Amino acid sequence: MTTDTAFHAAERVVELTHAVQRYFDLMYDCDTSRFDQVFRSTVQLHGFRGGQMLMWSASAYRGILDNRQSPKSANAPRCDEILLMDFASDSMALVKLRLRVGPAVYVDYLTWHRIDGEWLITSKGYHIEAEGTAIRRESGGHAGP
Repeated sequence: MTTDTAFHAAERVVELTHAVQRYFDLMYDCDTSRFDQVFRSTVQLHGFRGGQMLMWSASAYRGILDNRQSPKSANAPRCDEILLMDFASDSMALVKLRLRVGPAVYVDYLTWHRIDGEWLITSKGYHIEAEGTAIRRESGGHAGP
């Protein structure tokens, strides 16, 4: 790997890490004025709730966030960590992460695409790992304060 290639790869990681932080911030404060800086308008979200597979569009999920009491306003502890970041190309990546939203701990698989110079989530699959428990720390992850 040349120095230029290594620099470019490191730059991609930094850019995507900043985009993931925007996602973490949105999940914590539910400020949907920034929704379009995180999610592509065509995003779909999938996951099980109450034993049923659900699918939400971008507009449906924005409405959910608009109506949810934010963890920030509830003074809930903030815990989030990146578990895996994998680049398929300069314009596509997969990020696996864990975060707490109120009493629930989620593991999300987020597909990101770099569109017009910005990383946006184009697909989200989520799993409720636990409800009412602390986030389990894994090596290599970072849990926020």
